[in-house]
Amino acid sequence: MALTPETLVRHELNGLRVRVVESTNPDNVGISGRVVSETMRTLVVSTGDRVWRVPKQGTTFEFALPQRTDEAADAEKASGTAPKLPSETAGLRSGQSGGCEDVAYVTVDGARLLSRPALRTEKAGVSTWR
Repeated sequence: MALTPETLVRHELNGLRVRVVESTNPDNVGISGRVVSETMRTLVVSTGDRVWRVPKQGTTFEFALPQRTDEAADAEKASGTAPKLPSETAGLRSGQSGGCEDVAYVTVDGARLLSRPALRTEKAGVSTWR
C-alpha cells in the first residue's frame, strides 16, 4: 500500500519529516525534524542538534509526505481507482510549510496514532466480522 494522506496513520512513521502544530505542552509546539523512533505513546523527533520525545496524546502533528510522480498518478487512474480524502486527514495542504511543490502536508491528531506501531500498521481497517 502506498503512503498517501489517506493511509498515513497505517504506515511506518520513522523517517518522515514532522512538525508539532499544537500541544497541551506549549514547549513542544514548533518542534520539527525527522521521526527517528516511535513507541505506543510517543514520537521521537530529531531536530539535528537535539532529540525530543513528544507524547502523541494531546498533540497535533503535521507530516510532510512526498507527492507521487505523474506516472504513479496515471497508473492509478488506469487501474480504475479514484483517490478520496477522508475527513480524518483534514489539513492536507500542498506546499504549506516549506514552499515545496513536491510535498503534501498532512495534519493528524496524535490520538489517532495511539497504539503499538506494529499493530497499527498491520490492521487492515474495520472488520465486518465479529
